[in-house]
Amino acid sequence: MKIIEDGRAPNPRRVHIFLAEKGITVPFEQIDIMKKEHKSGAFAAYNPLQRVPVLVLDDGTAISESVAICRYFEELHPEPALFGTTPLERARIEMWNRRVEFDLFWPIAQCFRHLHPAMAELEVPQVPEWGEANRPRAQAMLAILDRALAEQPFIAGERYSIADITALVAVDFMKPARIARPAGLDHLERWHAEISARPSAKA
Repeated sequence: MKIIEDGRAPNPRRVHIFLAEKGITVPFEQIDIMKKEHKSGAFAAYNPLQRVPVLVLDDGTAISESVAICRYFEELHPEPALFGTTPLERARIEMWNRRVEFDLFWPIAQCFRHLHPAMAELEVPQVPEWGEANRPRAQAMLAILDRALAEQPFIAGERYSIADITALVAVDFMKPARIARPAGLDHLERWHAEISARPSAKA
C-alpha cells in the first residue's frame, strides 16, 4: 500500500491530516506536478484524471479523490469517527464538507490556477477574469462559516470531522492563492486558531 502525491498540493494535505487524526501510517511516494510527472502514462494508469493523491493498494487497486481515500480508511479504522456516527451527524458532516468543497475550496483553487504565474504552464489557458470572479465567492463563504461557527465549535457541529479538515486546508490555501481573509470574522478566526493547533495540522 502507498499513496502517490505531490506533498505541496492541498488535496494530499487533507489525507495527511486525516491519517494523523486516525494515527495511521502509510508510505508516500512523491511526484512533481510542476514537472508534469502526473501527466505520465504510468500515473495516468492509476488515475486517468491525472490528479493527486492516489491510494494504491497491495493488489494494485487504485483509489483517487482525497475524500474517497479518507472514507476507505474510515471503514478500516472507525475510531475516531471523522465522518460521523449517527444518521443525522453523518448527513450534517456530508452537507458541510460539500459546502466547503464547492463554495470555498473550489473558488480558491480557481483563483490560484488562473491567477498565479507558477500555474501558467499547467492551467492552459489561464483566464484571469475567471480567477478574479472567484475571489469574492470564496470570501462570501467565509462569512457563512463564521455565522455557523458562532453557534457550534466545529464546522459541522459539536465534533471535529472531515469538514474541519477540508475547511482548514482551504483557508490555508488562501495564502498562496493571494486571497485576503476579511476582517471581523471572529468565530472563524477562533476556529482556525484551535484547529491549526492540533498536532494533525502539521502532518
